Amino acid sequence: MSLPSSFLTFAIIAATCIVSWLAFKDGKLQQRLLLWPPAIEKKHEYWRLLSYGLVHADFQHLLFNMITLFFFGRAMEGLYAMFLGSFGFLWFYLGGLLVSILPTYIKNRHNPNYRSLGASGAVSAVLFAFILLSPWSMIIVFVIPVPAILYAVAFLGYSIYAEHRGGGYVNHSAHSWGAAYGIVFTVVMDPRITQTFVQQLLHPTLRL
Repeated sequence: MSLPSSFLTFAIIAATCIVSWLAFKDGKLQQRLLLWPPAIEKKHEYWRLLSYGLVHADFQHLLFNMITLFFFGRAMEGLYAMFLGSFGFLWFYLGGLLVSILPTYIKNRHNPNYRSLGASGAVSAVLFAFILLSPWSMIIVFVIPVPAILYAVAFLGYSIYAEHRGGGYVNHSAHSWGAAYGIVFTVVMDPRITQTFVQQLLHPTLRL
């Protein structure tokens, strides 16, 4: 079955926005969906390894993730559909949610005080996969045009800093793991992308 271009990106954004909005108003729903290790370890609520990506800490957190997904997800859907079928981008995105959270879950699986939420890991996977294809594309950040690869480096640097700083439910280490997943998954899927990336990196051409 062939899906319309960008359908999966819009579907993921719509589902995430609806569930996050409901969770903003219903704290019990948020607690039911976020990643809480004891619920997985003792109650076997394994859906939390994915559902945590449907809820966010606040509107700003949600907006940042969904805007990033909107710009880069649409550009990437066709690539994964080519190799993995019509739902390829969805499988890639769900894999990003799972892989980016597993190291944190394993580290905190006996910690009843740990909680995590947000789609940042999967969004980071999409962003860094895009960087492989078009590192010098210009994106708009607070009305300022920035090369995608510089945005990605700054994004990752901030994530590492924020992770060491700590505080809140936002799992910044998931950004790093998501980025690694996005790169490795995409290169394994199509090794030719590595050569394309290196050539573009060595011959920068800024383009909107």
